[in-house]
Amino acid sequence: MSWFLLVGSVLIVIGLSGRLVQRLPLSPAIVYLGVGWLVGPAGAEILSIDPVGDAALLEVLAEVAVLITLFAVGLKVRLPLGSSSWNVPVRLAGTGMVVMTALSTLAAWALLGLPFVTALLLAAVLAPTDPVLASDVQVDSPTDRDAVRLSITVEGGLNDGTAFPAVMLALGLLGVHEMGAFGWHWLAVDVLWAVGGGLALGWACGTGMGHLVARLRAGGAVPEQEELLVFGVIALTYGLALLLLTYGFIAVFVAGVALAHHELRLREGRASGPAPSERDDASHSLRLVRFAGQCESLAEVAIVLVIGAALGTVAWRWELLLFAAAMLVVVRPLTVLIVVPRRLLSVSQRRLVAWFGIRGVGTVYYLSYAIHRGVPSEAAELVADAAFATIALSIVMHGVSATPLMERYRARRHR
Repeated sequence: MSWFLLVGSVLIVIGLSGRLVQRLPLSPAIVYLGVGWLVGPAGAEILSIDPVGDAALLEVLAEVAVLITLFAVGLKVRLPLGSSSWNVPVRLAGTGMVVMTALSTLAAWALLGLPFVTALLLAAVLAPTDPVLASDVQVDSPTDRDAVRLSITVEGGLNDGTAFPAVMLALGLLGVHEMGAFGWHWLAVDVLWAVGGGLALGWACGTGMGHLVARLRAGGAVPEQEELLVFGVIALTYGLALLLLTYGFIAVFVAGVALAHHELRLREGRASGPAPSERDDASHSLRLVRFAGQCESLAEVAIVLVIGAALGTVAWRWELLLFAAAMLVVVRPLTVLIVVPRRLLSVSQRRLVAWFGIRGVGTVYYLSYAIHRGVPSEAAELVADAAFATIALSIVMHGVSATPLMERYRARRHR
């Protein structure tokens, strides 16, 4: 009852004062976080969330939020497959995840005194950047080709899935996931098959849906409720990914990219004289982009309220804040400097990408997923405290800095 009353009230207020919130010189997520804190155990105690005890509930909430956002983000990425704009985000989501996990494990061991396996689990949980809370630095539209926005957007879409192998490795070392002799099961299934299968499945689902809608339009059967395709494609792709033991987050993001890519090909084909039926299409996913963006905003409100309420259960101490600060101002920038060479981005662009390693909903999902799979309670509490402290600090620091930094960046590029 408290949850529905709270979310309903907040959504109505935001719906009536959306323009005012958008004009604030900070991210709306900070407002949602503050409201969650006030109504949580640290405030009015209207909403009580325990990251360990309520792990199953948090896993479902975060899972839905991430899926909606990944598909929405994928629809905005309309890049040719051979574009050089893929270089930076692919590096960050691939090699960058390995570097980030290694550095984070070292930081957790040195600053928090965690055992190696627990430190690895914390590092894996915090490794993905967040596409949900990065809305202020995402691409503005499907035609946005800015290198910084594209890099942050695509990286957030990809690494929510590529973080899974590290999480599964940590769970295997903790004894709650099958590793196989010498780790063969982890390497063959959790890395090679799950990642590769997710990429292939997502591309097949997105491309297939694009062809289906184009054929329907070519025959004059215009779908009356195209917005339902958002949930349909997400559910079908994710369900198939789970059935085939591949990573659903990767599959859903790639499905959105593939659907957008299909439209891009149709638009490019106009110059070569496509059939009139094809000429009439090529814009159906613009409605999907807008609808998916609205769903993304709804998911952001709900999950950040939960994060704010959960902060009341954190056993705050200076080591947590020191670790959280190190993750944001040392580990993330150092990872970008190692992985992204100077030839791919200018100095100012590299600095912005290094700074905006936003943590949020993806971390909540992986944390809840791990706890729900049987991580020992003592380790679960330590990891949960450090994870939520890092998320909170990230929302505040990035939320305050996003607007002024991006405005300065746009002005510099304009000049």
